[in-house]
Amino acid sequence: MLRWLLIAPLLIVLILFAVSNQQPVGVSLWPFDLTWQAPLATVVLLFAAVAFLLGAFVSWAAGAPARRRARARIREGEAAQAELNTLRAREAKRVEAETVARDEAMYADNGSRAVRLAS
Repeated sequence: MLRWLLIAPLLIVLILFAVSNQQPVGVSLWPFDLTWQAPLATVVLLFAAVAFLLGAFVSWAAGAPARRRARARIREGEAAQAELNTLRAREAKRVEAETVARDEAMYADNGSRAVRLAS
């Protein structure tokens, strides 16, 4: 709803501009011998759209190095997470083996048998 409250006045102004400026104008491209007849509103809005798209492209291109660095950091983070998971699994196996060995040694001294439940 808030979006339409912001966009509606802009759309109304654009529509009023297009309706009010219907007189034809000639548009020439300098190095070429071309002339294009079109309504003033069409010419102005077309050039505004082209300028907007050009600005959007320049902004997108300027952000390319930051996006590249971000992807590299994501890959590094994923590799570090995989290494951490491997180290945690290895440490868990080592602790498990030490616990089993300690339990066996403790129960071997008094002759009783340790009963371990697999989890």
